[in-house]
Amino acid sequence: MKVLAMARRASRLGLRFPGRSRDLCTGSDDFGMPLHVCVVGSGPAGFYVAKKLLKRFDFARVDILERLPAPFGLVRSGVAPDHPETKVVINQFSRTAEDERCRFFGNVCLGTDVSLEELRKNYHVVVLAYGAESDHRLGIPGEDLEGVFSARQFVWWYNGHPDGKDLPINLNDVETAVVLGQGNVALDVARILLRSPSELSSTDIAEHAVKALRTSRIRKVYVVGRRGPVQAACTAKELREILGLKGVEIVINEADLQTTDCDLEELQSSRIHKRVFDLFCKSATFTKCAGRDKQLQFVFFRAPVSLLAAEDGIHVRGVHLQKTRLEGSHPRKLVGTGEFEELDCGLVLKSIGYKSLPVPDLPFDHKKGVVPNYFGRVRSSDATNETERGLYVAGWLKRGPTGIIGTNEVCAQEVVTSIEEDVNRAVVSNLKEVPGSVGLESILSEKNKRYITFEGWERLNETEMEKGAVKGKPREKIVGIDEALAIGLAKEKE
Repeated sequence: MKVLAMARRASRLGLRFPGRSRDLCTGSDDFGMPLHVCVVGSGPAGFYVAKKLLKRFDFARVDILERLPAPFGLVRSGVAPDHPETKVVINQFSRTAEDERCRFFGNVCLGTDVSLEELRKNYHVVVLAYGAESDHRLGIPGEDLEGVFSARQFVWWYNGHPDGKDLPINLNDVETAVVLGQGNVALDVARILLRSPSELSSTDIAEHAVKALRTSRIRKVYVVGRRGPVQAACTAKELREILGLKGVEIVINEADLQTTDCDLEELQSSRIHKRVFDLFCKSATFTKCAGRDKQLQFVFFRAPVSLLAAEDGIHVRGVHLQKTRLEGSHPRKLVGTGEFEELDCGLVLKSIGYKSLPVPDLPFDHKKGVVPNYFGRVRSSDATNETERGLYVAGWLKRGPTGIIGTNEVCAQEVVTSIEEDVNRAVVSNLKEVPGSVGLESILSEKNKRYITFEGWERLNETEMEKGAVKGKPREKIVGIDEALAIGLAKEKE
């Protein structure tokens, strides 16, 4: 009966639907035409969506757009260079890109090279998965002083992201850095500042970054959190790694480890927080350790009030903090105590959260930094439950900058399920024929826009690995876009 009902619906739409016993979404013969899908963003969210679409729909044709020449997004530009095991997922994403039904368009920027409106006209389905490329602001005086950067900017700098290669960071004249935030990214940037450059030199860290770290004078890093060690947002794995750095003394104020009844309740209800708290307790030291020339100090219950300017009025010289405490219960409220103190430093890294950016013609919640959606279907606005036909969102753009790489796979499954439901209900672009990649190629050709295919990326990848092998590294990233394009497009021009 289900097959007959689908056949009648397909007949009304003018689609070919031979009455087979298979589900509508399992073969091109049942659909009558390819299902053209455009995924914007080639990070984990985008690739997981592409993988699941290709698995679910035999007749899907998926094009992946990426504004940079190189794919893999956060895995390439966000994962720390000393965490190579996390990057193994690239092998899985590469297999998806090598599927004959999948195409990669690198160096194509949504909103500049092609509009959202143009994509929606050329594809049955458009999935936006371009992540978060901006940052939340503290909103306090001094935030724009020289020597103040977001953690994202610093991460992009040491990971060789094209937009981060020219970051004006000076490590030669700075002895103390303050990291605001105590999540995993905060620990990443603190670890890179403190780890021995000789250890980093065998990773895929950008060459300009490891050169700067070799001459860095930074010897002390404060990692500051508004709440206490019980509420720290990092994972035990990340914390254990930074606590075990060679030549680094760990300093924690003993008073910060005292717990209240509410703290104990939190620890009992969260194994993750308990593991983190136990690590803090085991690692706390209150006397200087001989033979350690660097220091990492965790500062709890402090909120930044302002960033202090040096005498020149241009550079940062410190952070003005207010002491805080947690009051009440379920939920507990963070309040200031009216007591203040300062930390002297020459570098401040703000690790308070990534932020997604909107593009023209896209509904966007500026306060939350996400696209309003219903199980991945883009809502026309927060004030209505109506959704945009054929338009979906995934990853950080859908749920905010939370979770680990694997979280995106769960998120992608939810989005693909919504797409499947909409295809079955014939509400995706009315299932009319659209040009798909042919239309995209025409748009790019008219604008004389050069793009890199996945074969072009493989040439770039091979070049990076060859350059890295000479230096005993897994790869030497090519950070200039022009150089990357020259390599990626070389064979295509012949």
